Amino acid sequence: MMPWLDPANMVPMFPIRFMARDGLQLNGYLTLPAGFELGQEFAEPLPLVVNPHGGPWARDMWGFNVETQLLANRGYAVLQVNFRGSTGYGRAFWEASFGQWGRAMQNDIDDGVDWLVSQGIVDPARVGIYGVSYGGYATLAGVAFTPDRYAAAVGYVGISNLFTFLESMPPYWKPMLEMLYEMIGNPQTEEGKRTLHDASPLFFVDRIVTPLFVAQGANDPRVKQAESDQIVDALRARGVDVKYMLKENEGHGFHNEENQFEFYEAMDAFLAEHLGGVARK
Repeated sequence: MMPWLDPANMVPMFPIRFMARDGLQLNGYLTLPAGFELGQEFAEPLPLVVNPHGGPWARDMWGFNVETQLLANRGYAVLQVNFRGSTGYGRAFWEASFGQWGRAMQNDIDDGVDWLVSQGIVDPARVGIYGVSYGGYATLAGVAFTPDRYAAAVGYVGISNLFTFLESMPPYWKPMLEMLYEMIGNPQTEEGKRTLHDASPLFFVDRIVTPLFVAQGANDPRVKQAESDQIVDALRARGVDVKYMLKENEGHGFHNEENQFEFYEAMDAFLAEHLGGVARK
């Protein structure tokens, strides 16, 4: 697929396993910069980028990952957690995510960070988070619900308000709406309204102190531009300087090469500024 890349220049992805705070076994992957191995003694803990996957009912897989290799090349450890709800671990593991956006699903990501810190691998003062789609939601939830954990955050087409997200479903998702109400929260019941409110980062912007970079496609049919606009506007109204990259010719993720280059160059510099990695031109 990419014959210009020399496999010898790539770093390995290590499978990891740890326990969530409620005793659920979790799996994931850790990628380390060149020269580091899982199991070695770390004289100096590494900066970390947590990279929660999209979906959320999907999963991270072992294998070559362009973004993971990019981040490791810049000096970051990269954590990918298959939090509860990730597919491939059975029905009970999937159903354990129902109603748990911003709750147990988010705790699973946090527990992965804490496990790496306890192993002496990661510097808790230099932890960043970067995610796309649901991963973008997890990024916003992370900085809203655990404001002291992250030193930098990049939310890419991330959901900020679960009410407006469910209201703006694209037509091809309408047949699944009742199922999504059960899985995320039902805005037609009082309990569901509380669940959606308490899991929506937009309603907790007053807690956000982490430097934030938001990226959004104006034509995104799944995560509408309003999801990014709302939280950027709310933060800017507080005087918070949020970096916002909005592309008028993009949808759910950037597909035009010039936009991809611009995004990754901007993220590279942003993470280097706040986490101390090495930005490259």
